[in-house]
Amino acid sequence: MATRERERDRELLIPVAAGNGAEDGGGSNLSSPSPSPATSSSHHHHLHTREAFSKVIRSWASKKFMSGCVILLPLAITFYITWWFIHFVDGFFSPIYVHLGIDVFGLGFVTSITFIFLVGVFMSSWLGASVLGLGEWFIKKMPLISYIYSASKQISAAISPDQNSHAFKEVAIIRHPRIGEYAFAFITSTVILQRSSGEEELCCVFVPSNHLYIGDIFLISSKDIMRPNLSVREGIEIVISGGMSIPQILTTVDAQAIRAARIGRNPKFAVPQV
Repeated sequence: MATRERERDRELLIPVAAGNGAEDGGGSNLSSPSPSPATSSSHHHHLHTREAFSKVIRSWASKKFMSGCVILLPLAITFYITWWFIHFVDGFFSPIYVHLGIDVFGLGFVTSITFIFLVGVFMSSWLGASVLGLGEWFIKKMPLISYIYSASKQISAAISPDQNSHAFKEVAIIRHPRIGEYAFAFITSTVILQRSSGEEELCCVFVPSNHLYIGDIFLISSKDIMRPNLSVREGIEIVISGGMSIPQILTTVDAQAIRAARIGRNPKFAVPQV
């Protein structure tokens, strides 16, 4: 009896063991084989190549985009300022033409330019100079307006083509503010310093500190001034552009030759030998 029950229990256990074996076998069949080292290395190399190619493309696109900005930005600024200036000048006379029923864009601009030209021609005559002197005398009697007019006139005189006016005479390079450093300056006038030991020619120079209309004034001996081969207009462009328009090579003009030419034109600047 006990033997029969033992055989029956064995028969019940055999399928369970077989099922466990099948499941174990099936699990071993379903498990994927581990990747080989060669396959993993090839995959990493592919990813590295793709990232390097992506970086090269991004760098190339960024450089080309910045090149386009560098080329188009000055053109855009120039076009915008020119367009604004045309509209600004056109606005002086265009309301008159609109009131007359003539609506042509640019006609006010042409009229303004013509008017400015005629004013320049008229002020160059004796009658125009007399009228201008009378107007300046009247403006200088006004407390606040006189300061604004004087400052504006000095700025306009600095770029005036008439070098006989009180404008910048020459571009100069001086040692400032310490040895080994130089500064751009503009010679505005020449004075004679009389001392007990003799006389010395000094140049009054204007050194722009921030903009063209803000700076310092120094009296420097003409011997200590270097005169580059730059016109006044080129010097003004260098100051306004922050030094970006300065030539790569600067050569100085012989100061003695300039002084001799000045003395030949104006004998009162002659310095007696001590």
